Amino acid sequence: MQSHATNPDEYLAQLPTERREAMTELRRTILENLPEGFVETMSYGMIGYIVPHSSYASGYHAKPKDPLPFINIASQTNHIALYHMGLYANEGLLSWFVGEYEAASGRKIDMGKGCVRFKPREKIPYELIGALVRKISMKQWIAAYEKQRMVYATVTKPQRAAARRQASGPGGDS
Repeated sequence: MQSHATNPDEYLAQLPTERREAMTELRRTILENLPEGFVETMSYGMIGYIVPHSSYASGYHAKPKDPLPFINIASQTNHIALYHMGLYANEGLLSWFVGEYEAASGRKIDMGKGCVRFKPREKIPYELIGALVRKISMKQWIAAYEKQRMVYATVTKPQRAAARRQASGPGGDS
């Protein structure tokens, strides 16, 4: 559910207690591990961590007036969501995360392309989330984003998938 909150503290204050506690801990984990340069803001009605225009003037390709998104977190109707754009852009990082998730959480992962869903009362693997956040610097994220933009502009869908696999280094450290 999209919030009309104007800042992260307001967003959290609007949540039911159980969700607020989990979202506050998730936010704290991200902030403690967020590489230099990313900025916390409200983005698409969620708490977002973005590359500011001062660091990447082009912004997000679909909406250049918006800064380049990196991570968003949200309390959705049936789950808490972590949207990490690096998981979508880097198959090595995705493979590492999926491989570590079950051991860290005791559960199978529930995710879409770049969205990890945590059901209410589910143990969120905060330490693993912290490690995930640390894996990509702002400079690395901008480079990966630009590379993906070039790939999508010039090749077919099957070719895009193959290029993502090749671009992804072991453990997501490309």
